[in-house]
Amino acid sequence: MADGYGKIVTDGLWSNNQALVALLGLCPLLAVSNTLINGLGLGLATTAVLAMSNVSVSIIRNWVRPEIRLPVFVLIIASFVTTVELVMNAYFHGLYKVLGIFIPLIVTNCTIIGRAEAFASRNPVPRALVDGLSIGLGFTLVLMVLGGSRELIGQGTLFDGAHLMFGEAARGWRLTLGESYPGILLAILPPGAFMGLGTLIALKNIIDKRLRGPRPAVAGDVEPATA
Repeated sequence: MADGYGKIVTDGLWSNNQALVALLGLCPLLAVSNTLINGLGLGLATTAVLAMSNVSVSIIRNWVRPEIRLPVFVLIIASFVTTVELVMNAYFHGLYKVLGIFIPLIVTNCTIIGRAEAFASRNPVPRALVDGLSIGLGFTLVLMVLGGSRELIGQGTLFDGAHLMFGEAARGWRLTLGESYPGILLAILPPGAFMGLGTLIALKNIIDKRLRGPRPAVAGDVEPATA
């Protein structure tokens, strides 16, 4: 993509994924990622707030004095979090009740204020929007993978509770490993969340290392031959 948009997307989804690289937003990431649908719901809510707050901050960036920029950014983020919370309460009430306090707590997510300060306040609206969407979708993907794996290992299901987001027709989406599957309780407990996230970070590091290829040899690295 032109004007560096490709790099913005790549950074948001992979290279600078805030959950796997910066390790931001870990509280909601670890707390609600016990099922795929919970992770998807919170991820989409966070993405919406990220995109809208990035655009708003980019629009007003030339009119806000540096001394008050952070309080203004927090006020903008809080306004959009309240909007998202009210929309979820009205249209996705079941999912809203499951996610509970973690919807309003989006306002404290360091990823959002961090992107507003580091990127949106220094870039035009189109780039700020792409950054917000990319960072949010990267965060959502981590939530979904972690939530889906914990749900599958812990209780032997996938897409459990899909009707909370997609309506009653989605009840049939639920997949199961069978009634005889005993489940591994540790996977859906807090230690399972930490171990799952650690595994994802390790896998990302391994993939990055292989993509970079072998490190070129440096003359100083080679020990001189002894007689």
